[in-house]
Amino acid sequence: MALHDELTAVQRCVDDLVRTVGRLEQQAGDQIAGVDVRRVRTDTDHLRESVALLRAAAPPPTSPLEPPKPEFVTIPDTPYDRSLWTNAGDLDDEGLGGCDRHAP
Repeated sequence: MALHDELTAVQRCVDDLVRTVGRLEQQAGDQIAGVDVRRVRTDTDHLRESVALLRAAAPPPTSPLEPPKPEFVTIPDTPYDRSLWTNAGDLDDEGLGGCDRHAP
């Protein structure tokens, strides 16, 4: 499972925990010590915040069907050095591009 999917699953579980603690707090009322319930509620709120921070720090999800974006290369407007296009004698031009040759 991908990182984004795992974080979504954790977020769902934490949301369920927060809802369950809220229901427990309403149903139990005075039967459970108020400080203990508040501590559990505070802990679940901190857990929710921590998961939100993890999700924010995670790299954005990528689609396997989406091709990678091409990297742009800047080409200067200045002319090329003409000596790059002359036959230096020790280069093999494979029969194309010479002054006395043409493509078949």
